[in-house]
Amino acid sequence: MKILHFYKTFAAHQHGGVEMFIRHLTHATKWQGCENVVLSLAPEGASSEDGPDYRLVHAKEDFNWASTGVSLSSFKVFSELSKSADIVHYHFPWPFMDVVHFASRVKKPTVVTYHSDIVRQKVLKCLYTPLQNLFLNSVDAIVATSPNYLNSSPVLAKYPDKTSVIPIGLEESMYLPIQPERVSELKLQRGRFFLFVGVLRYYKGLEFLLQAVQGKDWPLLIVGAGPLEQELMKMAAEKELYNVHFIGQVTEQEKVNLLAACYAVVFPSHLRSEAFGISLLEAAMFGKPMICSEIGTGTSYINQHQISGLVVPPKDAIAMRAAMTHLWESPALAVRFGAAARERYLEIFTSRAMGESYSKLYASLL
Repeated sequence: MKILHFYKTFAAHQHGGVEMFIRHLTHATKWQGCENVVLSLAPEGASSEDGPDYRLVHAKEDFNWASTGVSLSSFKVFSELSKSADIVHYHFPWPFMDVVHFASRVKKPTVVTYHSDIVRQKVLKCLYTPLQNLFLNSVDAIVATSPNYLNSSPVLAKYPDKTSVIPIGLEESMYLPIQPERVSELKLQRGRFFLFVGVLRYYKGLEFLLQAVQGKDWPLLIVGAGPLEQELMKMAAEKELYNVHFIGQVTEQEKVNLLAACYAVVFPSHLRSEAFGISLLEAAMFGKPMICSEIGTGTSYINQHQISGLVVPPKDAIAMRAAMTHLWESPALAVRFGAAARERYLEIFTSRAMGESYSKLYASLL
């Protein structure tokens, strides 16, 4: 089967949630006999290259408005690529994609992985909703990434007959091996520590995490960069949070070592913009206990309360602090949660399981 994926951004060096998902999905479906082509936009211009599990085609991005890339040349490129595809696989949301879909009059079976509701752009969302409804009505199948998101999304509630759930899965072999000596150095240098990994964005809830550790001496390592980095560093300095360490962007090798070395992973995202939480899934893969907030999305599907970790109300620094205290003071419980997280990853969240489910869906549409 030949699959054409269409998403606004994709490159070998990008590690956003959707980009990681596409990378792991193409790897998994390749072993199911799928040939994957990924069409995306790039400001640098048109290009084509062969990746390990896909062929990547870039159309030139002419401009970007409200996080929506636009490319006039992509209409022609998409039309040409879709002719040789058996399935067109869209990754939602990206309003420009809807326009290309209708303008190209796609005649092939279509799948949409519904990654997230549109949360932040409320005014633009009102303008976009009619096109969104037309687009989702027109496609053959919609996939939610967790039952939690399917049950809590008012948009997905309109399409019960064509929507199914396929959890995101990760391929462990695509991660670099742990470096035991470096992990030992980290443990010796940092002792026990909590870890956050992610882009420092508005919906990550990090201001509540900083409030939660105020007055405590647990080391907290914040890994990642983003729009709120300076603001959060200023907040930590004002509160004299000397136990909080902003590590910044790290290499994939450094991330693997930090995940192996940490005591537990905290993930305080408080808005539905956090639709799944691949960083949490990485923590589960590494067998780490987790703390997250209940926002009705994939975060509390990956991390089940009192099974693989603790789930607290969103925007509640006191509850977050209580959960961190409980986990910090209960090493045996942390070990049990971590083992359960690893077991849950192996049972539900492997890339093989994801690849098999998508391949079955593709075949059913054909």
